[in-house]
Amino acid sequence: MNNFVEVMVLVEGRTEKFFIDQLLSPYLAEKNIFLRSTLLSKPIQKGGDVKFIRVQRDIGNHLKERKDTYVTLMVDYYGIKDWVGLDESKRQPTHTQKAEIINQVTAQEVQRLFPEQNQDRRFIPYVSMHEIEALYFSNPAILAQETKIKQVVIDSILQNCVEPEAINDNPKTAPSKRLEQHSSTFRKTKNGIAIAQAIGIPQMRKQCPLFNEWIKKLESLRK
Repeated sequence: MNNFVEVMVLVEGRTEKFFIDQLLSPYLAEKNIFLRSTLLSKPIQKGGDVKFIRVQRDIGNHLKERKDTYVTLMVDYYGIKDWVGLDESKRQPTHTQKAEIINQVTAQEVQRLFPEQNQDRRFIPYVSMHEIEALYFSNPAILAQETKIKQVVIDSILQNCVEPEAINDNPKTAPSKRLEQHSSTFRKTKNGIAIAQAIGIPQMRKQCPLFNEWIKKLESLRK
């Protein structure tokens, strides 16, 4: 077993970067897994959409930079456009199947593009279902307290969707949109990290199986 591993995390925005730097990085550092986050490079065109052609360049650059560093990706399913496997993923009936397809096809495309970088072992895709804000629903009581939303409202959302990661990606009902709809004070970057810190990674892992699987893959890099 290696004494430690280093992982570059490519993130789409400030909320994800703060999440990695302030929560996940300290959590995994205790296991000698050291994360370093970086924002994806600026989009080729105006608008800020997260397109695969934009992301693949960053993935390749970091795979080539150092042979002993792993590369992972944290982007929201809700925000991706023109992405490999997206159309097939959208046709799947469940969020779990959507995630399986999008992550699998993303890994395959990276393998095709960068065959000499040992990418099948060094690249770990993670397209979060359906936004990072879904993780905040892991503890309804804390979420209600931090957002001033009545817990019965949050409980109702979870009851309808079954689990946090199933809260969908409709422009009106995505996790962040639901929070903004019911709370006049919620701001993705300003409030989100405080909520996440209050909930903690272990509770998120318990309630969000897809997120937990990603963390397990990162933990397995030391084996």
